[in-house]
Amino acid sequence: MSTQKLKWGIMGCAGIAKRAVIPGVHLSEWNEVAAIASRNMEQAKQTASELNIPVAYGSYEELLQDSSLDVIYIPLPNHLHKEWAIKALEAGKHVLCEKPIALTAEEAEEMAAVSEKTGKLLAEAFMYRYHPRYELIKQIIDSGEIGELRGIHSTFTFNNAADTNNVRYKKEWGGGSLYDVGVYPISAARLLLEREPEAATTQAMFSDAHGGVDMMMSGIIEFPGDIALTFDCGMWTAFRNPLEIVGSTGIIQVPSAYVTPKPGSGNFFVETSDGRREVVVEHINAYTAQADHLAKAIKGEAKLAFGMSDSIRNMKVVDACLRSAEERARIVIS
Repeated sequence: MSTQKLKWGIMGCAGIAKRAVIPGVHLSEWNEVAAIASRNMEQAKQTASELNIPVAYGSYEELLQDSSLDVIYIPLPNHLHKEWAIKALEAGKHVLCEKPIALTAEEAEEMAAVSEKTGKLLAEAFMYRYHPRYELIKQIIDSGEIGELRGIHSTFTFNNAADTNNVRYKKEWGGGSLYDVGVYPISAARLLLEREPEAATTQAMFSDAHGGVDMMMSGIIEFPGDIALTFDCGMWTAFRNPLEIVGSTGIIQVPSAYVTPKPGSGNFFVETSDGRREVVVEHINAYTAQADHLAKAIKGEAKLAFGMSDSIRNMKVVDACLRSAEERARIVIS
């Protein structure tokens, strides 16, 4: 594999970019952050200075015109994902776009078509999937140690309700807890079960004080084989992000399923009639692993593990969950 690092441009100064993605890319073996852009030049310069980024731009257009850049990372508000991902692809850049990839499955399909046309990779930033423990979990499931799969339960919640000006609370911008954190349990269940859901039934708390978005959602997603994901997600409750996989003879418990900020936080437990054992997992930066995998795919050294077909399928489930909550009905997923 070529030792030349791919140059990344960061589109926007979002918290997730500054807090996690940029530091992760800085640690990457195959990538480097070369530029950052904001519609506020002073903000771009300040962020560039704080995070050791060589170049700052005062517009997204300037970023895309930089011929030295290979990859554009997009952490913009959800309603801007489609527009700027397409512009970046058409500018000849590969793209890592924050989840959710789009507002609807139809938007995701449009983005996928442009990726196919331009020959540039477009990936959705679900960093947790690149942590090696998920392969370990799948191996344990496949081994039969917990028997036949009976169901999955997962949650992802936090409390940010006091920040009423947050972009997460603008419905027209793709706000709401399902888009922000509910997409994680959905994608995890699909990843672990290796099958696509048949129907979704959800209930949500829509808050007038937060732009009418879903501040909490609970639901059941039906999979083939009489297996279901039960989940809840929220932005007005205590922080939690566990995952539980229930088998006929055992359970896999993942206390921190989607974030692994410190050594030991990636460990999980297997409980059967033989007892409860802890599976100790090497501590890695999932954001770094995500960036390095994308680099290998771009350089032709690996196949992209999660392409746009996966993102489209995930958005079909998200579409069904939102519709179910709004209509108070069970929605069949085509």
